[in-house]
Amino acid sequence: MVRVRFAPAPTGFLHIGSARTALFNWLFARHNRGAFILRIEDTDRIRSKAEYLDEICASLKWLGMNWDEDPYFQTKRLEAYRDYAQRLLKEDKAYQQEGKIGSEKAIILRMPKDTIKIIDLVHGPIEFDLSLQKDLVLMKSNGYPAYNFACVVDDYEMKITHVIRGDDHISNTPKQLALYRALEIEPPQFAHIPLILGTDRSRMSKRHGATSIFEYRKMGFLPEAMVNYISLLGWAPADNREMLLVDEIIKEFMLERVGKTPAVFDINKLTWMNGEHIKIKNTAELAELIIPRLKEKGYLGGAFDREWLLSVIKLLQGRIKTLEEFFAQADFFFVGKIKYEKQAVESVLAKGGVKARLNALIEKFNTLSSFDLQSIETCVRDLAAEFGIKAADLIHPIRVAVTGRTVGPGLFETVALLGKEKTIKCLKEALKKTK
Repeated sequence: MVRVRFAPAPTGFLHIGSARTALFNWLFARHNRGAFILRIEDTDRIRSKAEYLDEICASLKWLGMNWDEDPYFQTKRLEAYRDYAQRLLKEDKAYQQEGKIGSEKAIILRMPKDTIKIIDLVHGPIEFDLSLQKDLVLMKSNGYPAYNFACVVDDYEMKITHVIRGDDHISNTPKQLALYRALEIEPPQFAHIPLILGTDRSRMSKRHGATSIFEYRKMGFLPEAMVNYISLLGWAPADNREMLLVDEIIKEFMLERVGKTPAVFDINKLTWMNGEHIKIKNTAELAELIIPRLKEKGYLGGAFDREWLLSVIKLLQGRIKTLEEFFAQADFFFVGKIKYEKQAVESVLAKGGVKARLNALIEKFNTLSSFDLQSIETCVRDLAAEFGIKAADLIHPIRVAVTGRTVGPGLFETVALLGKEKTIKCLKEALKKTK
């Protein structure tokens, strides 16, 4: 049975690179009906913090990466590491080194001087010259295991079959292989996945959008879009499709299709993909993500018209790239007073003739017994014809009056959703900006 692990250190938040490592392990486990193990490497007692652990676990859950057993903690396994180190001491494969006065003696592995080879599942054959490696610390003088030693002991005891990790861990591989040999146990198979670079081909950093998964969630990215995009950082399906749902990715995912060259993270591509996932998402499900944010921003009180809100969301669903863009584009539906863009006032409302047209429109709207989409459109187009102007010359000032902007969703749908009373109020307010 396939068993893989994701082993974060709780010394920071979950970022794109670590999320990609977790995702590739999770996809490989799910594709092969195996187990995905979460191991917390918390031996750095100074930098490890509970809030980082909570955020890592919450981010994995948000992305849909469920683990199959209770998380393992290295700090709860110190006896196991000491036992294996003592065994290597007894077999004279390791030696002790004096530390500071009052501290324990460090235990160090004697590194062999030959070569060792693996067949990496991404890179193919890799040969390591162990004579280039220094003797390896197993247990530090503070009584805690060194990274590579704890890693090998854990992977063995947790029956890990495949170690899928970043290229930056290739340098750890010869050390770990030497440990497997010293312990006389079979190593797992290794797959080193390519690094992630920014669009300028330099190592990914915050200026490329290398923020935490938690921050992307706050910015209004969908988990399914994040999984879709991150899965394509170094991997591609056989048909090279870009838009994929998680079940499709699981079905298609194979390490043979992971590339050797670095992947490029492009925040613009991620944003585009998020917009595409918003478009295809069920509107009611999208509403469940938007409603808490509306309440948080004070746009919604206790009771609200759910059907009306669903119509507002549907109107904007094809236009927004993130959930936060919804609030930027839909604020006029929820606020009492419209904020006008300066350029919109100068280029549209301040034009000659606009005042008379808006006054006439207010009169027309007041006479409408039914304020539905068809009635609104007919009224506006008829009034434009009466003035002998194009419909657009009336539509533009109406849009600025009710939204404060020159660009937005369909005007007639917008006005219908705003309702007669609020629309007329907005038109009267806009008259103050006309000449």
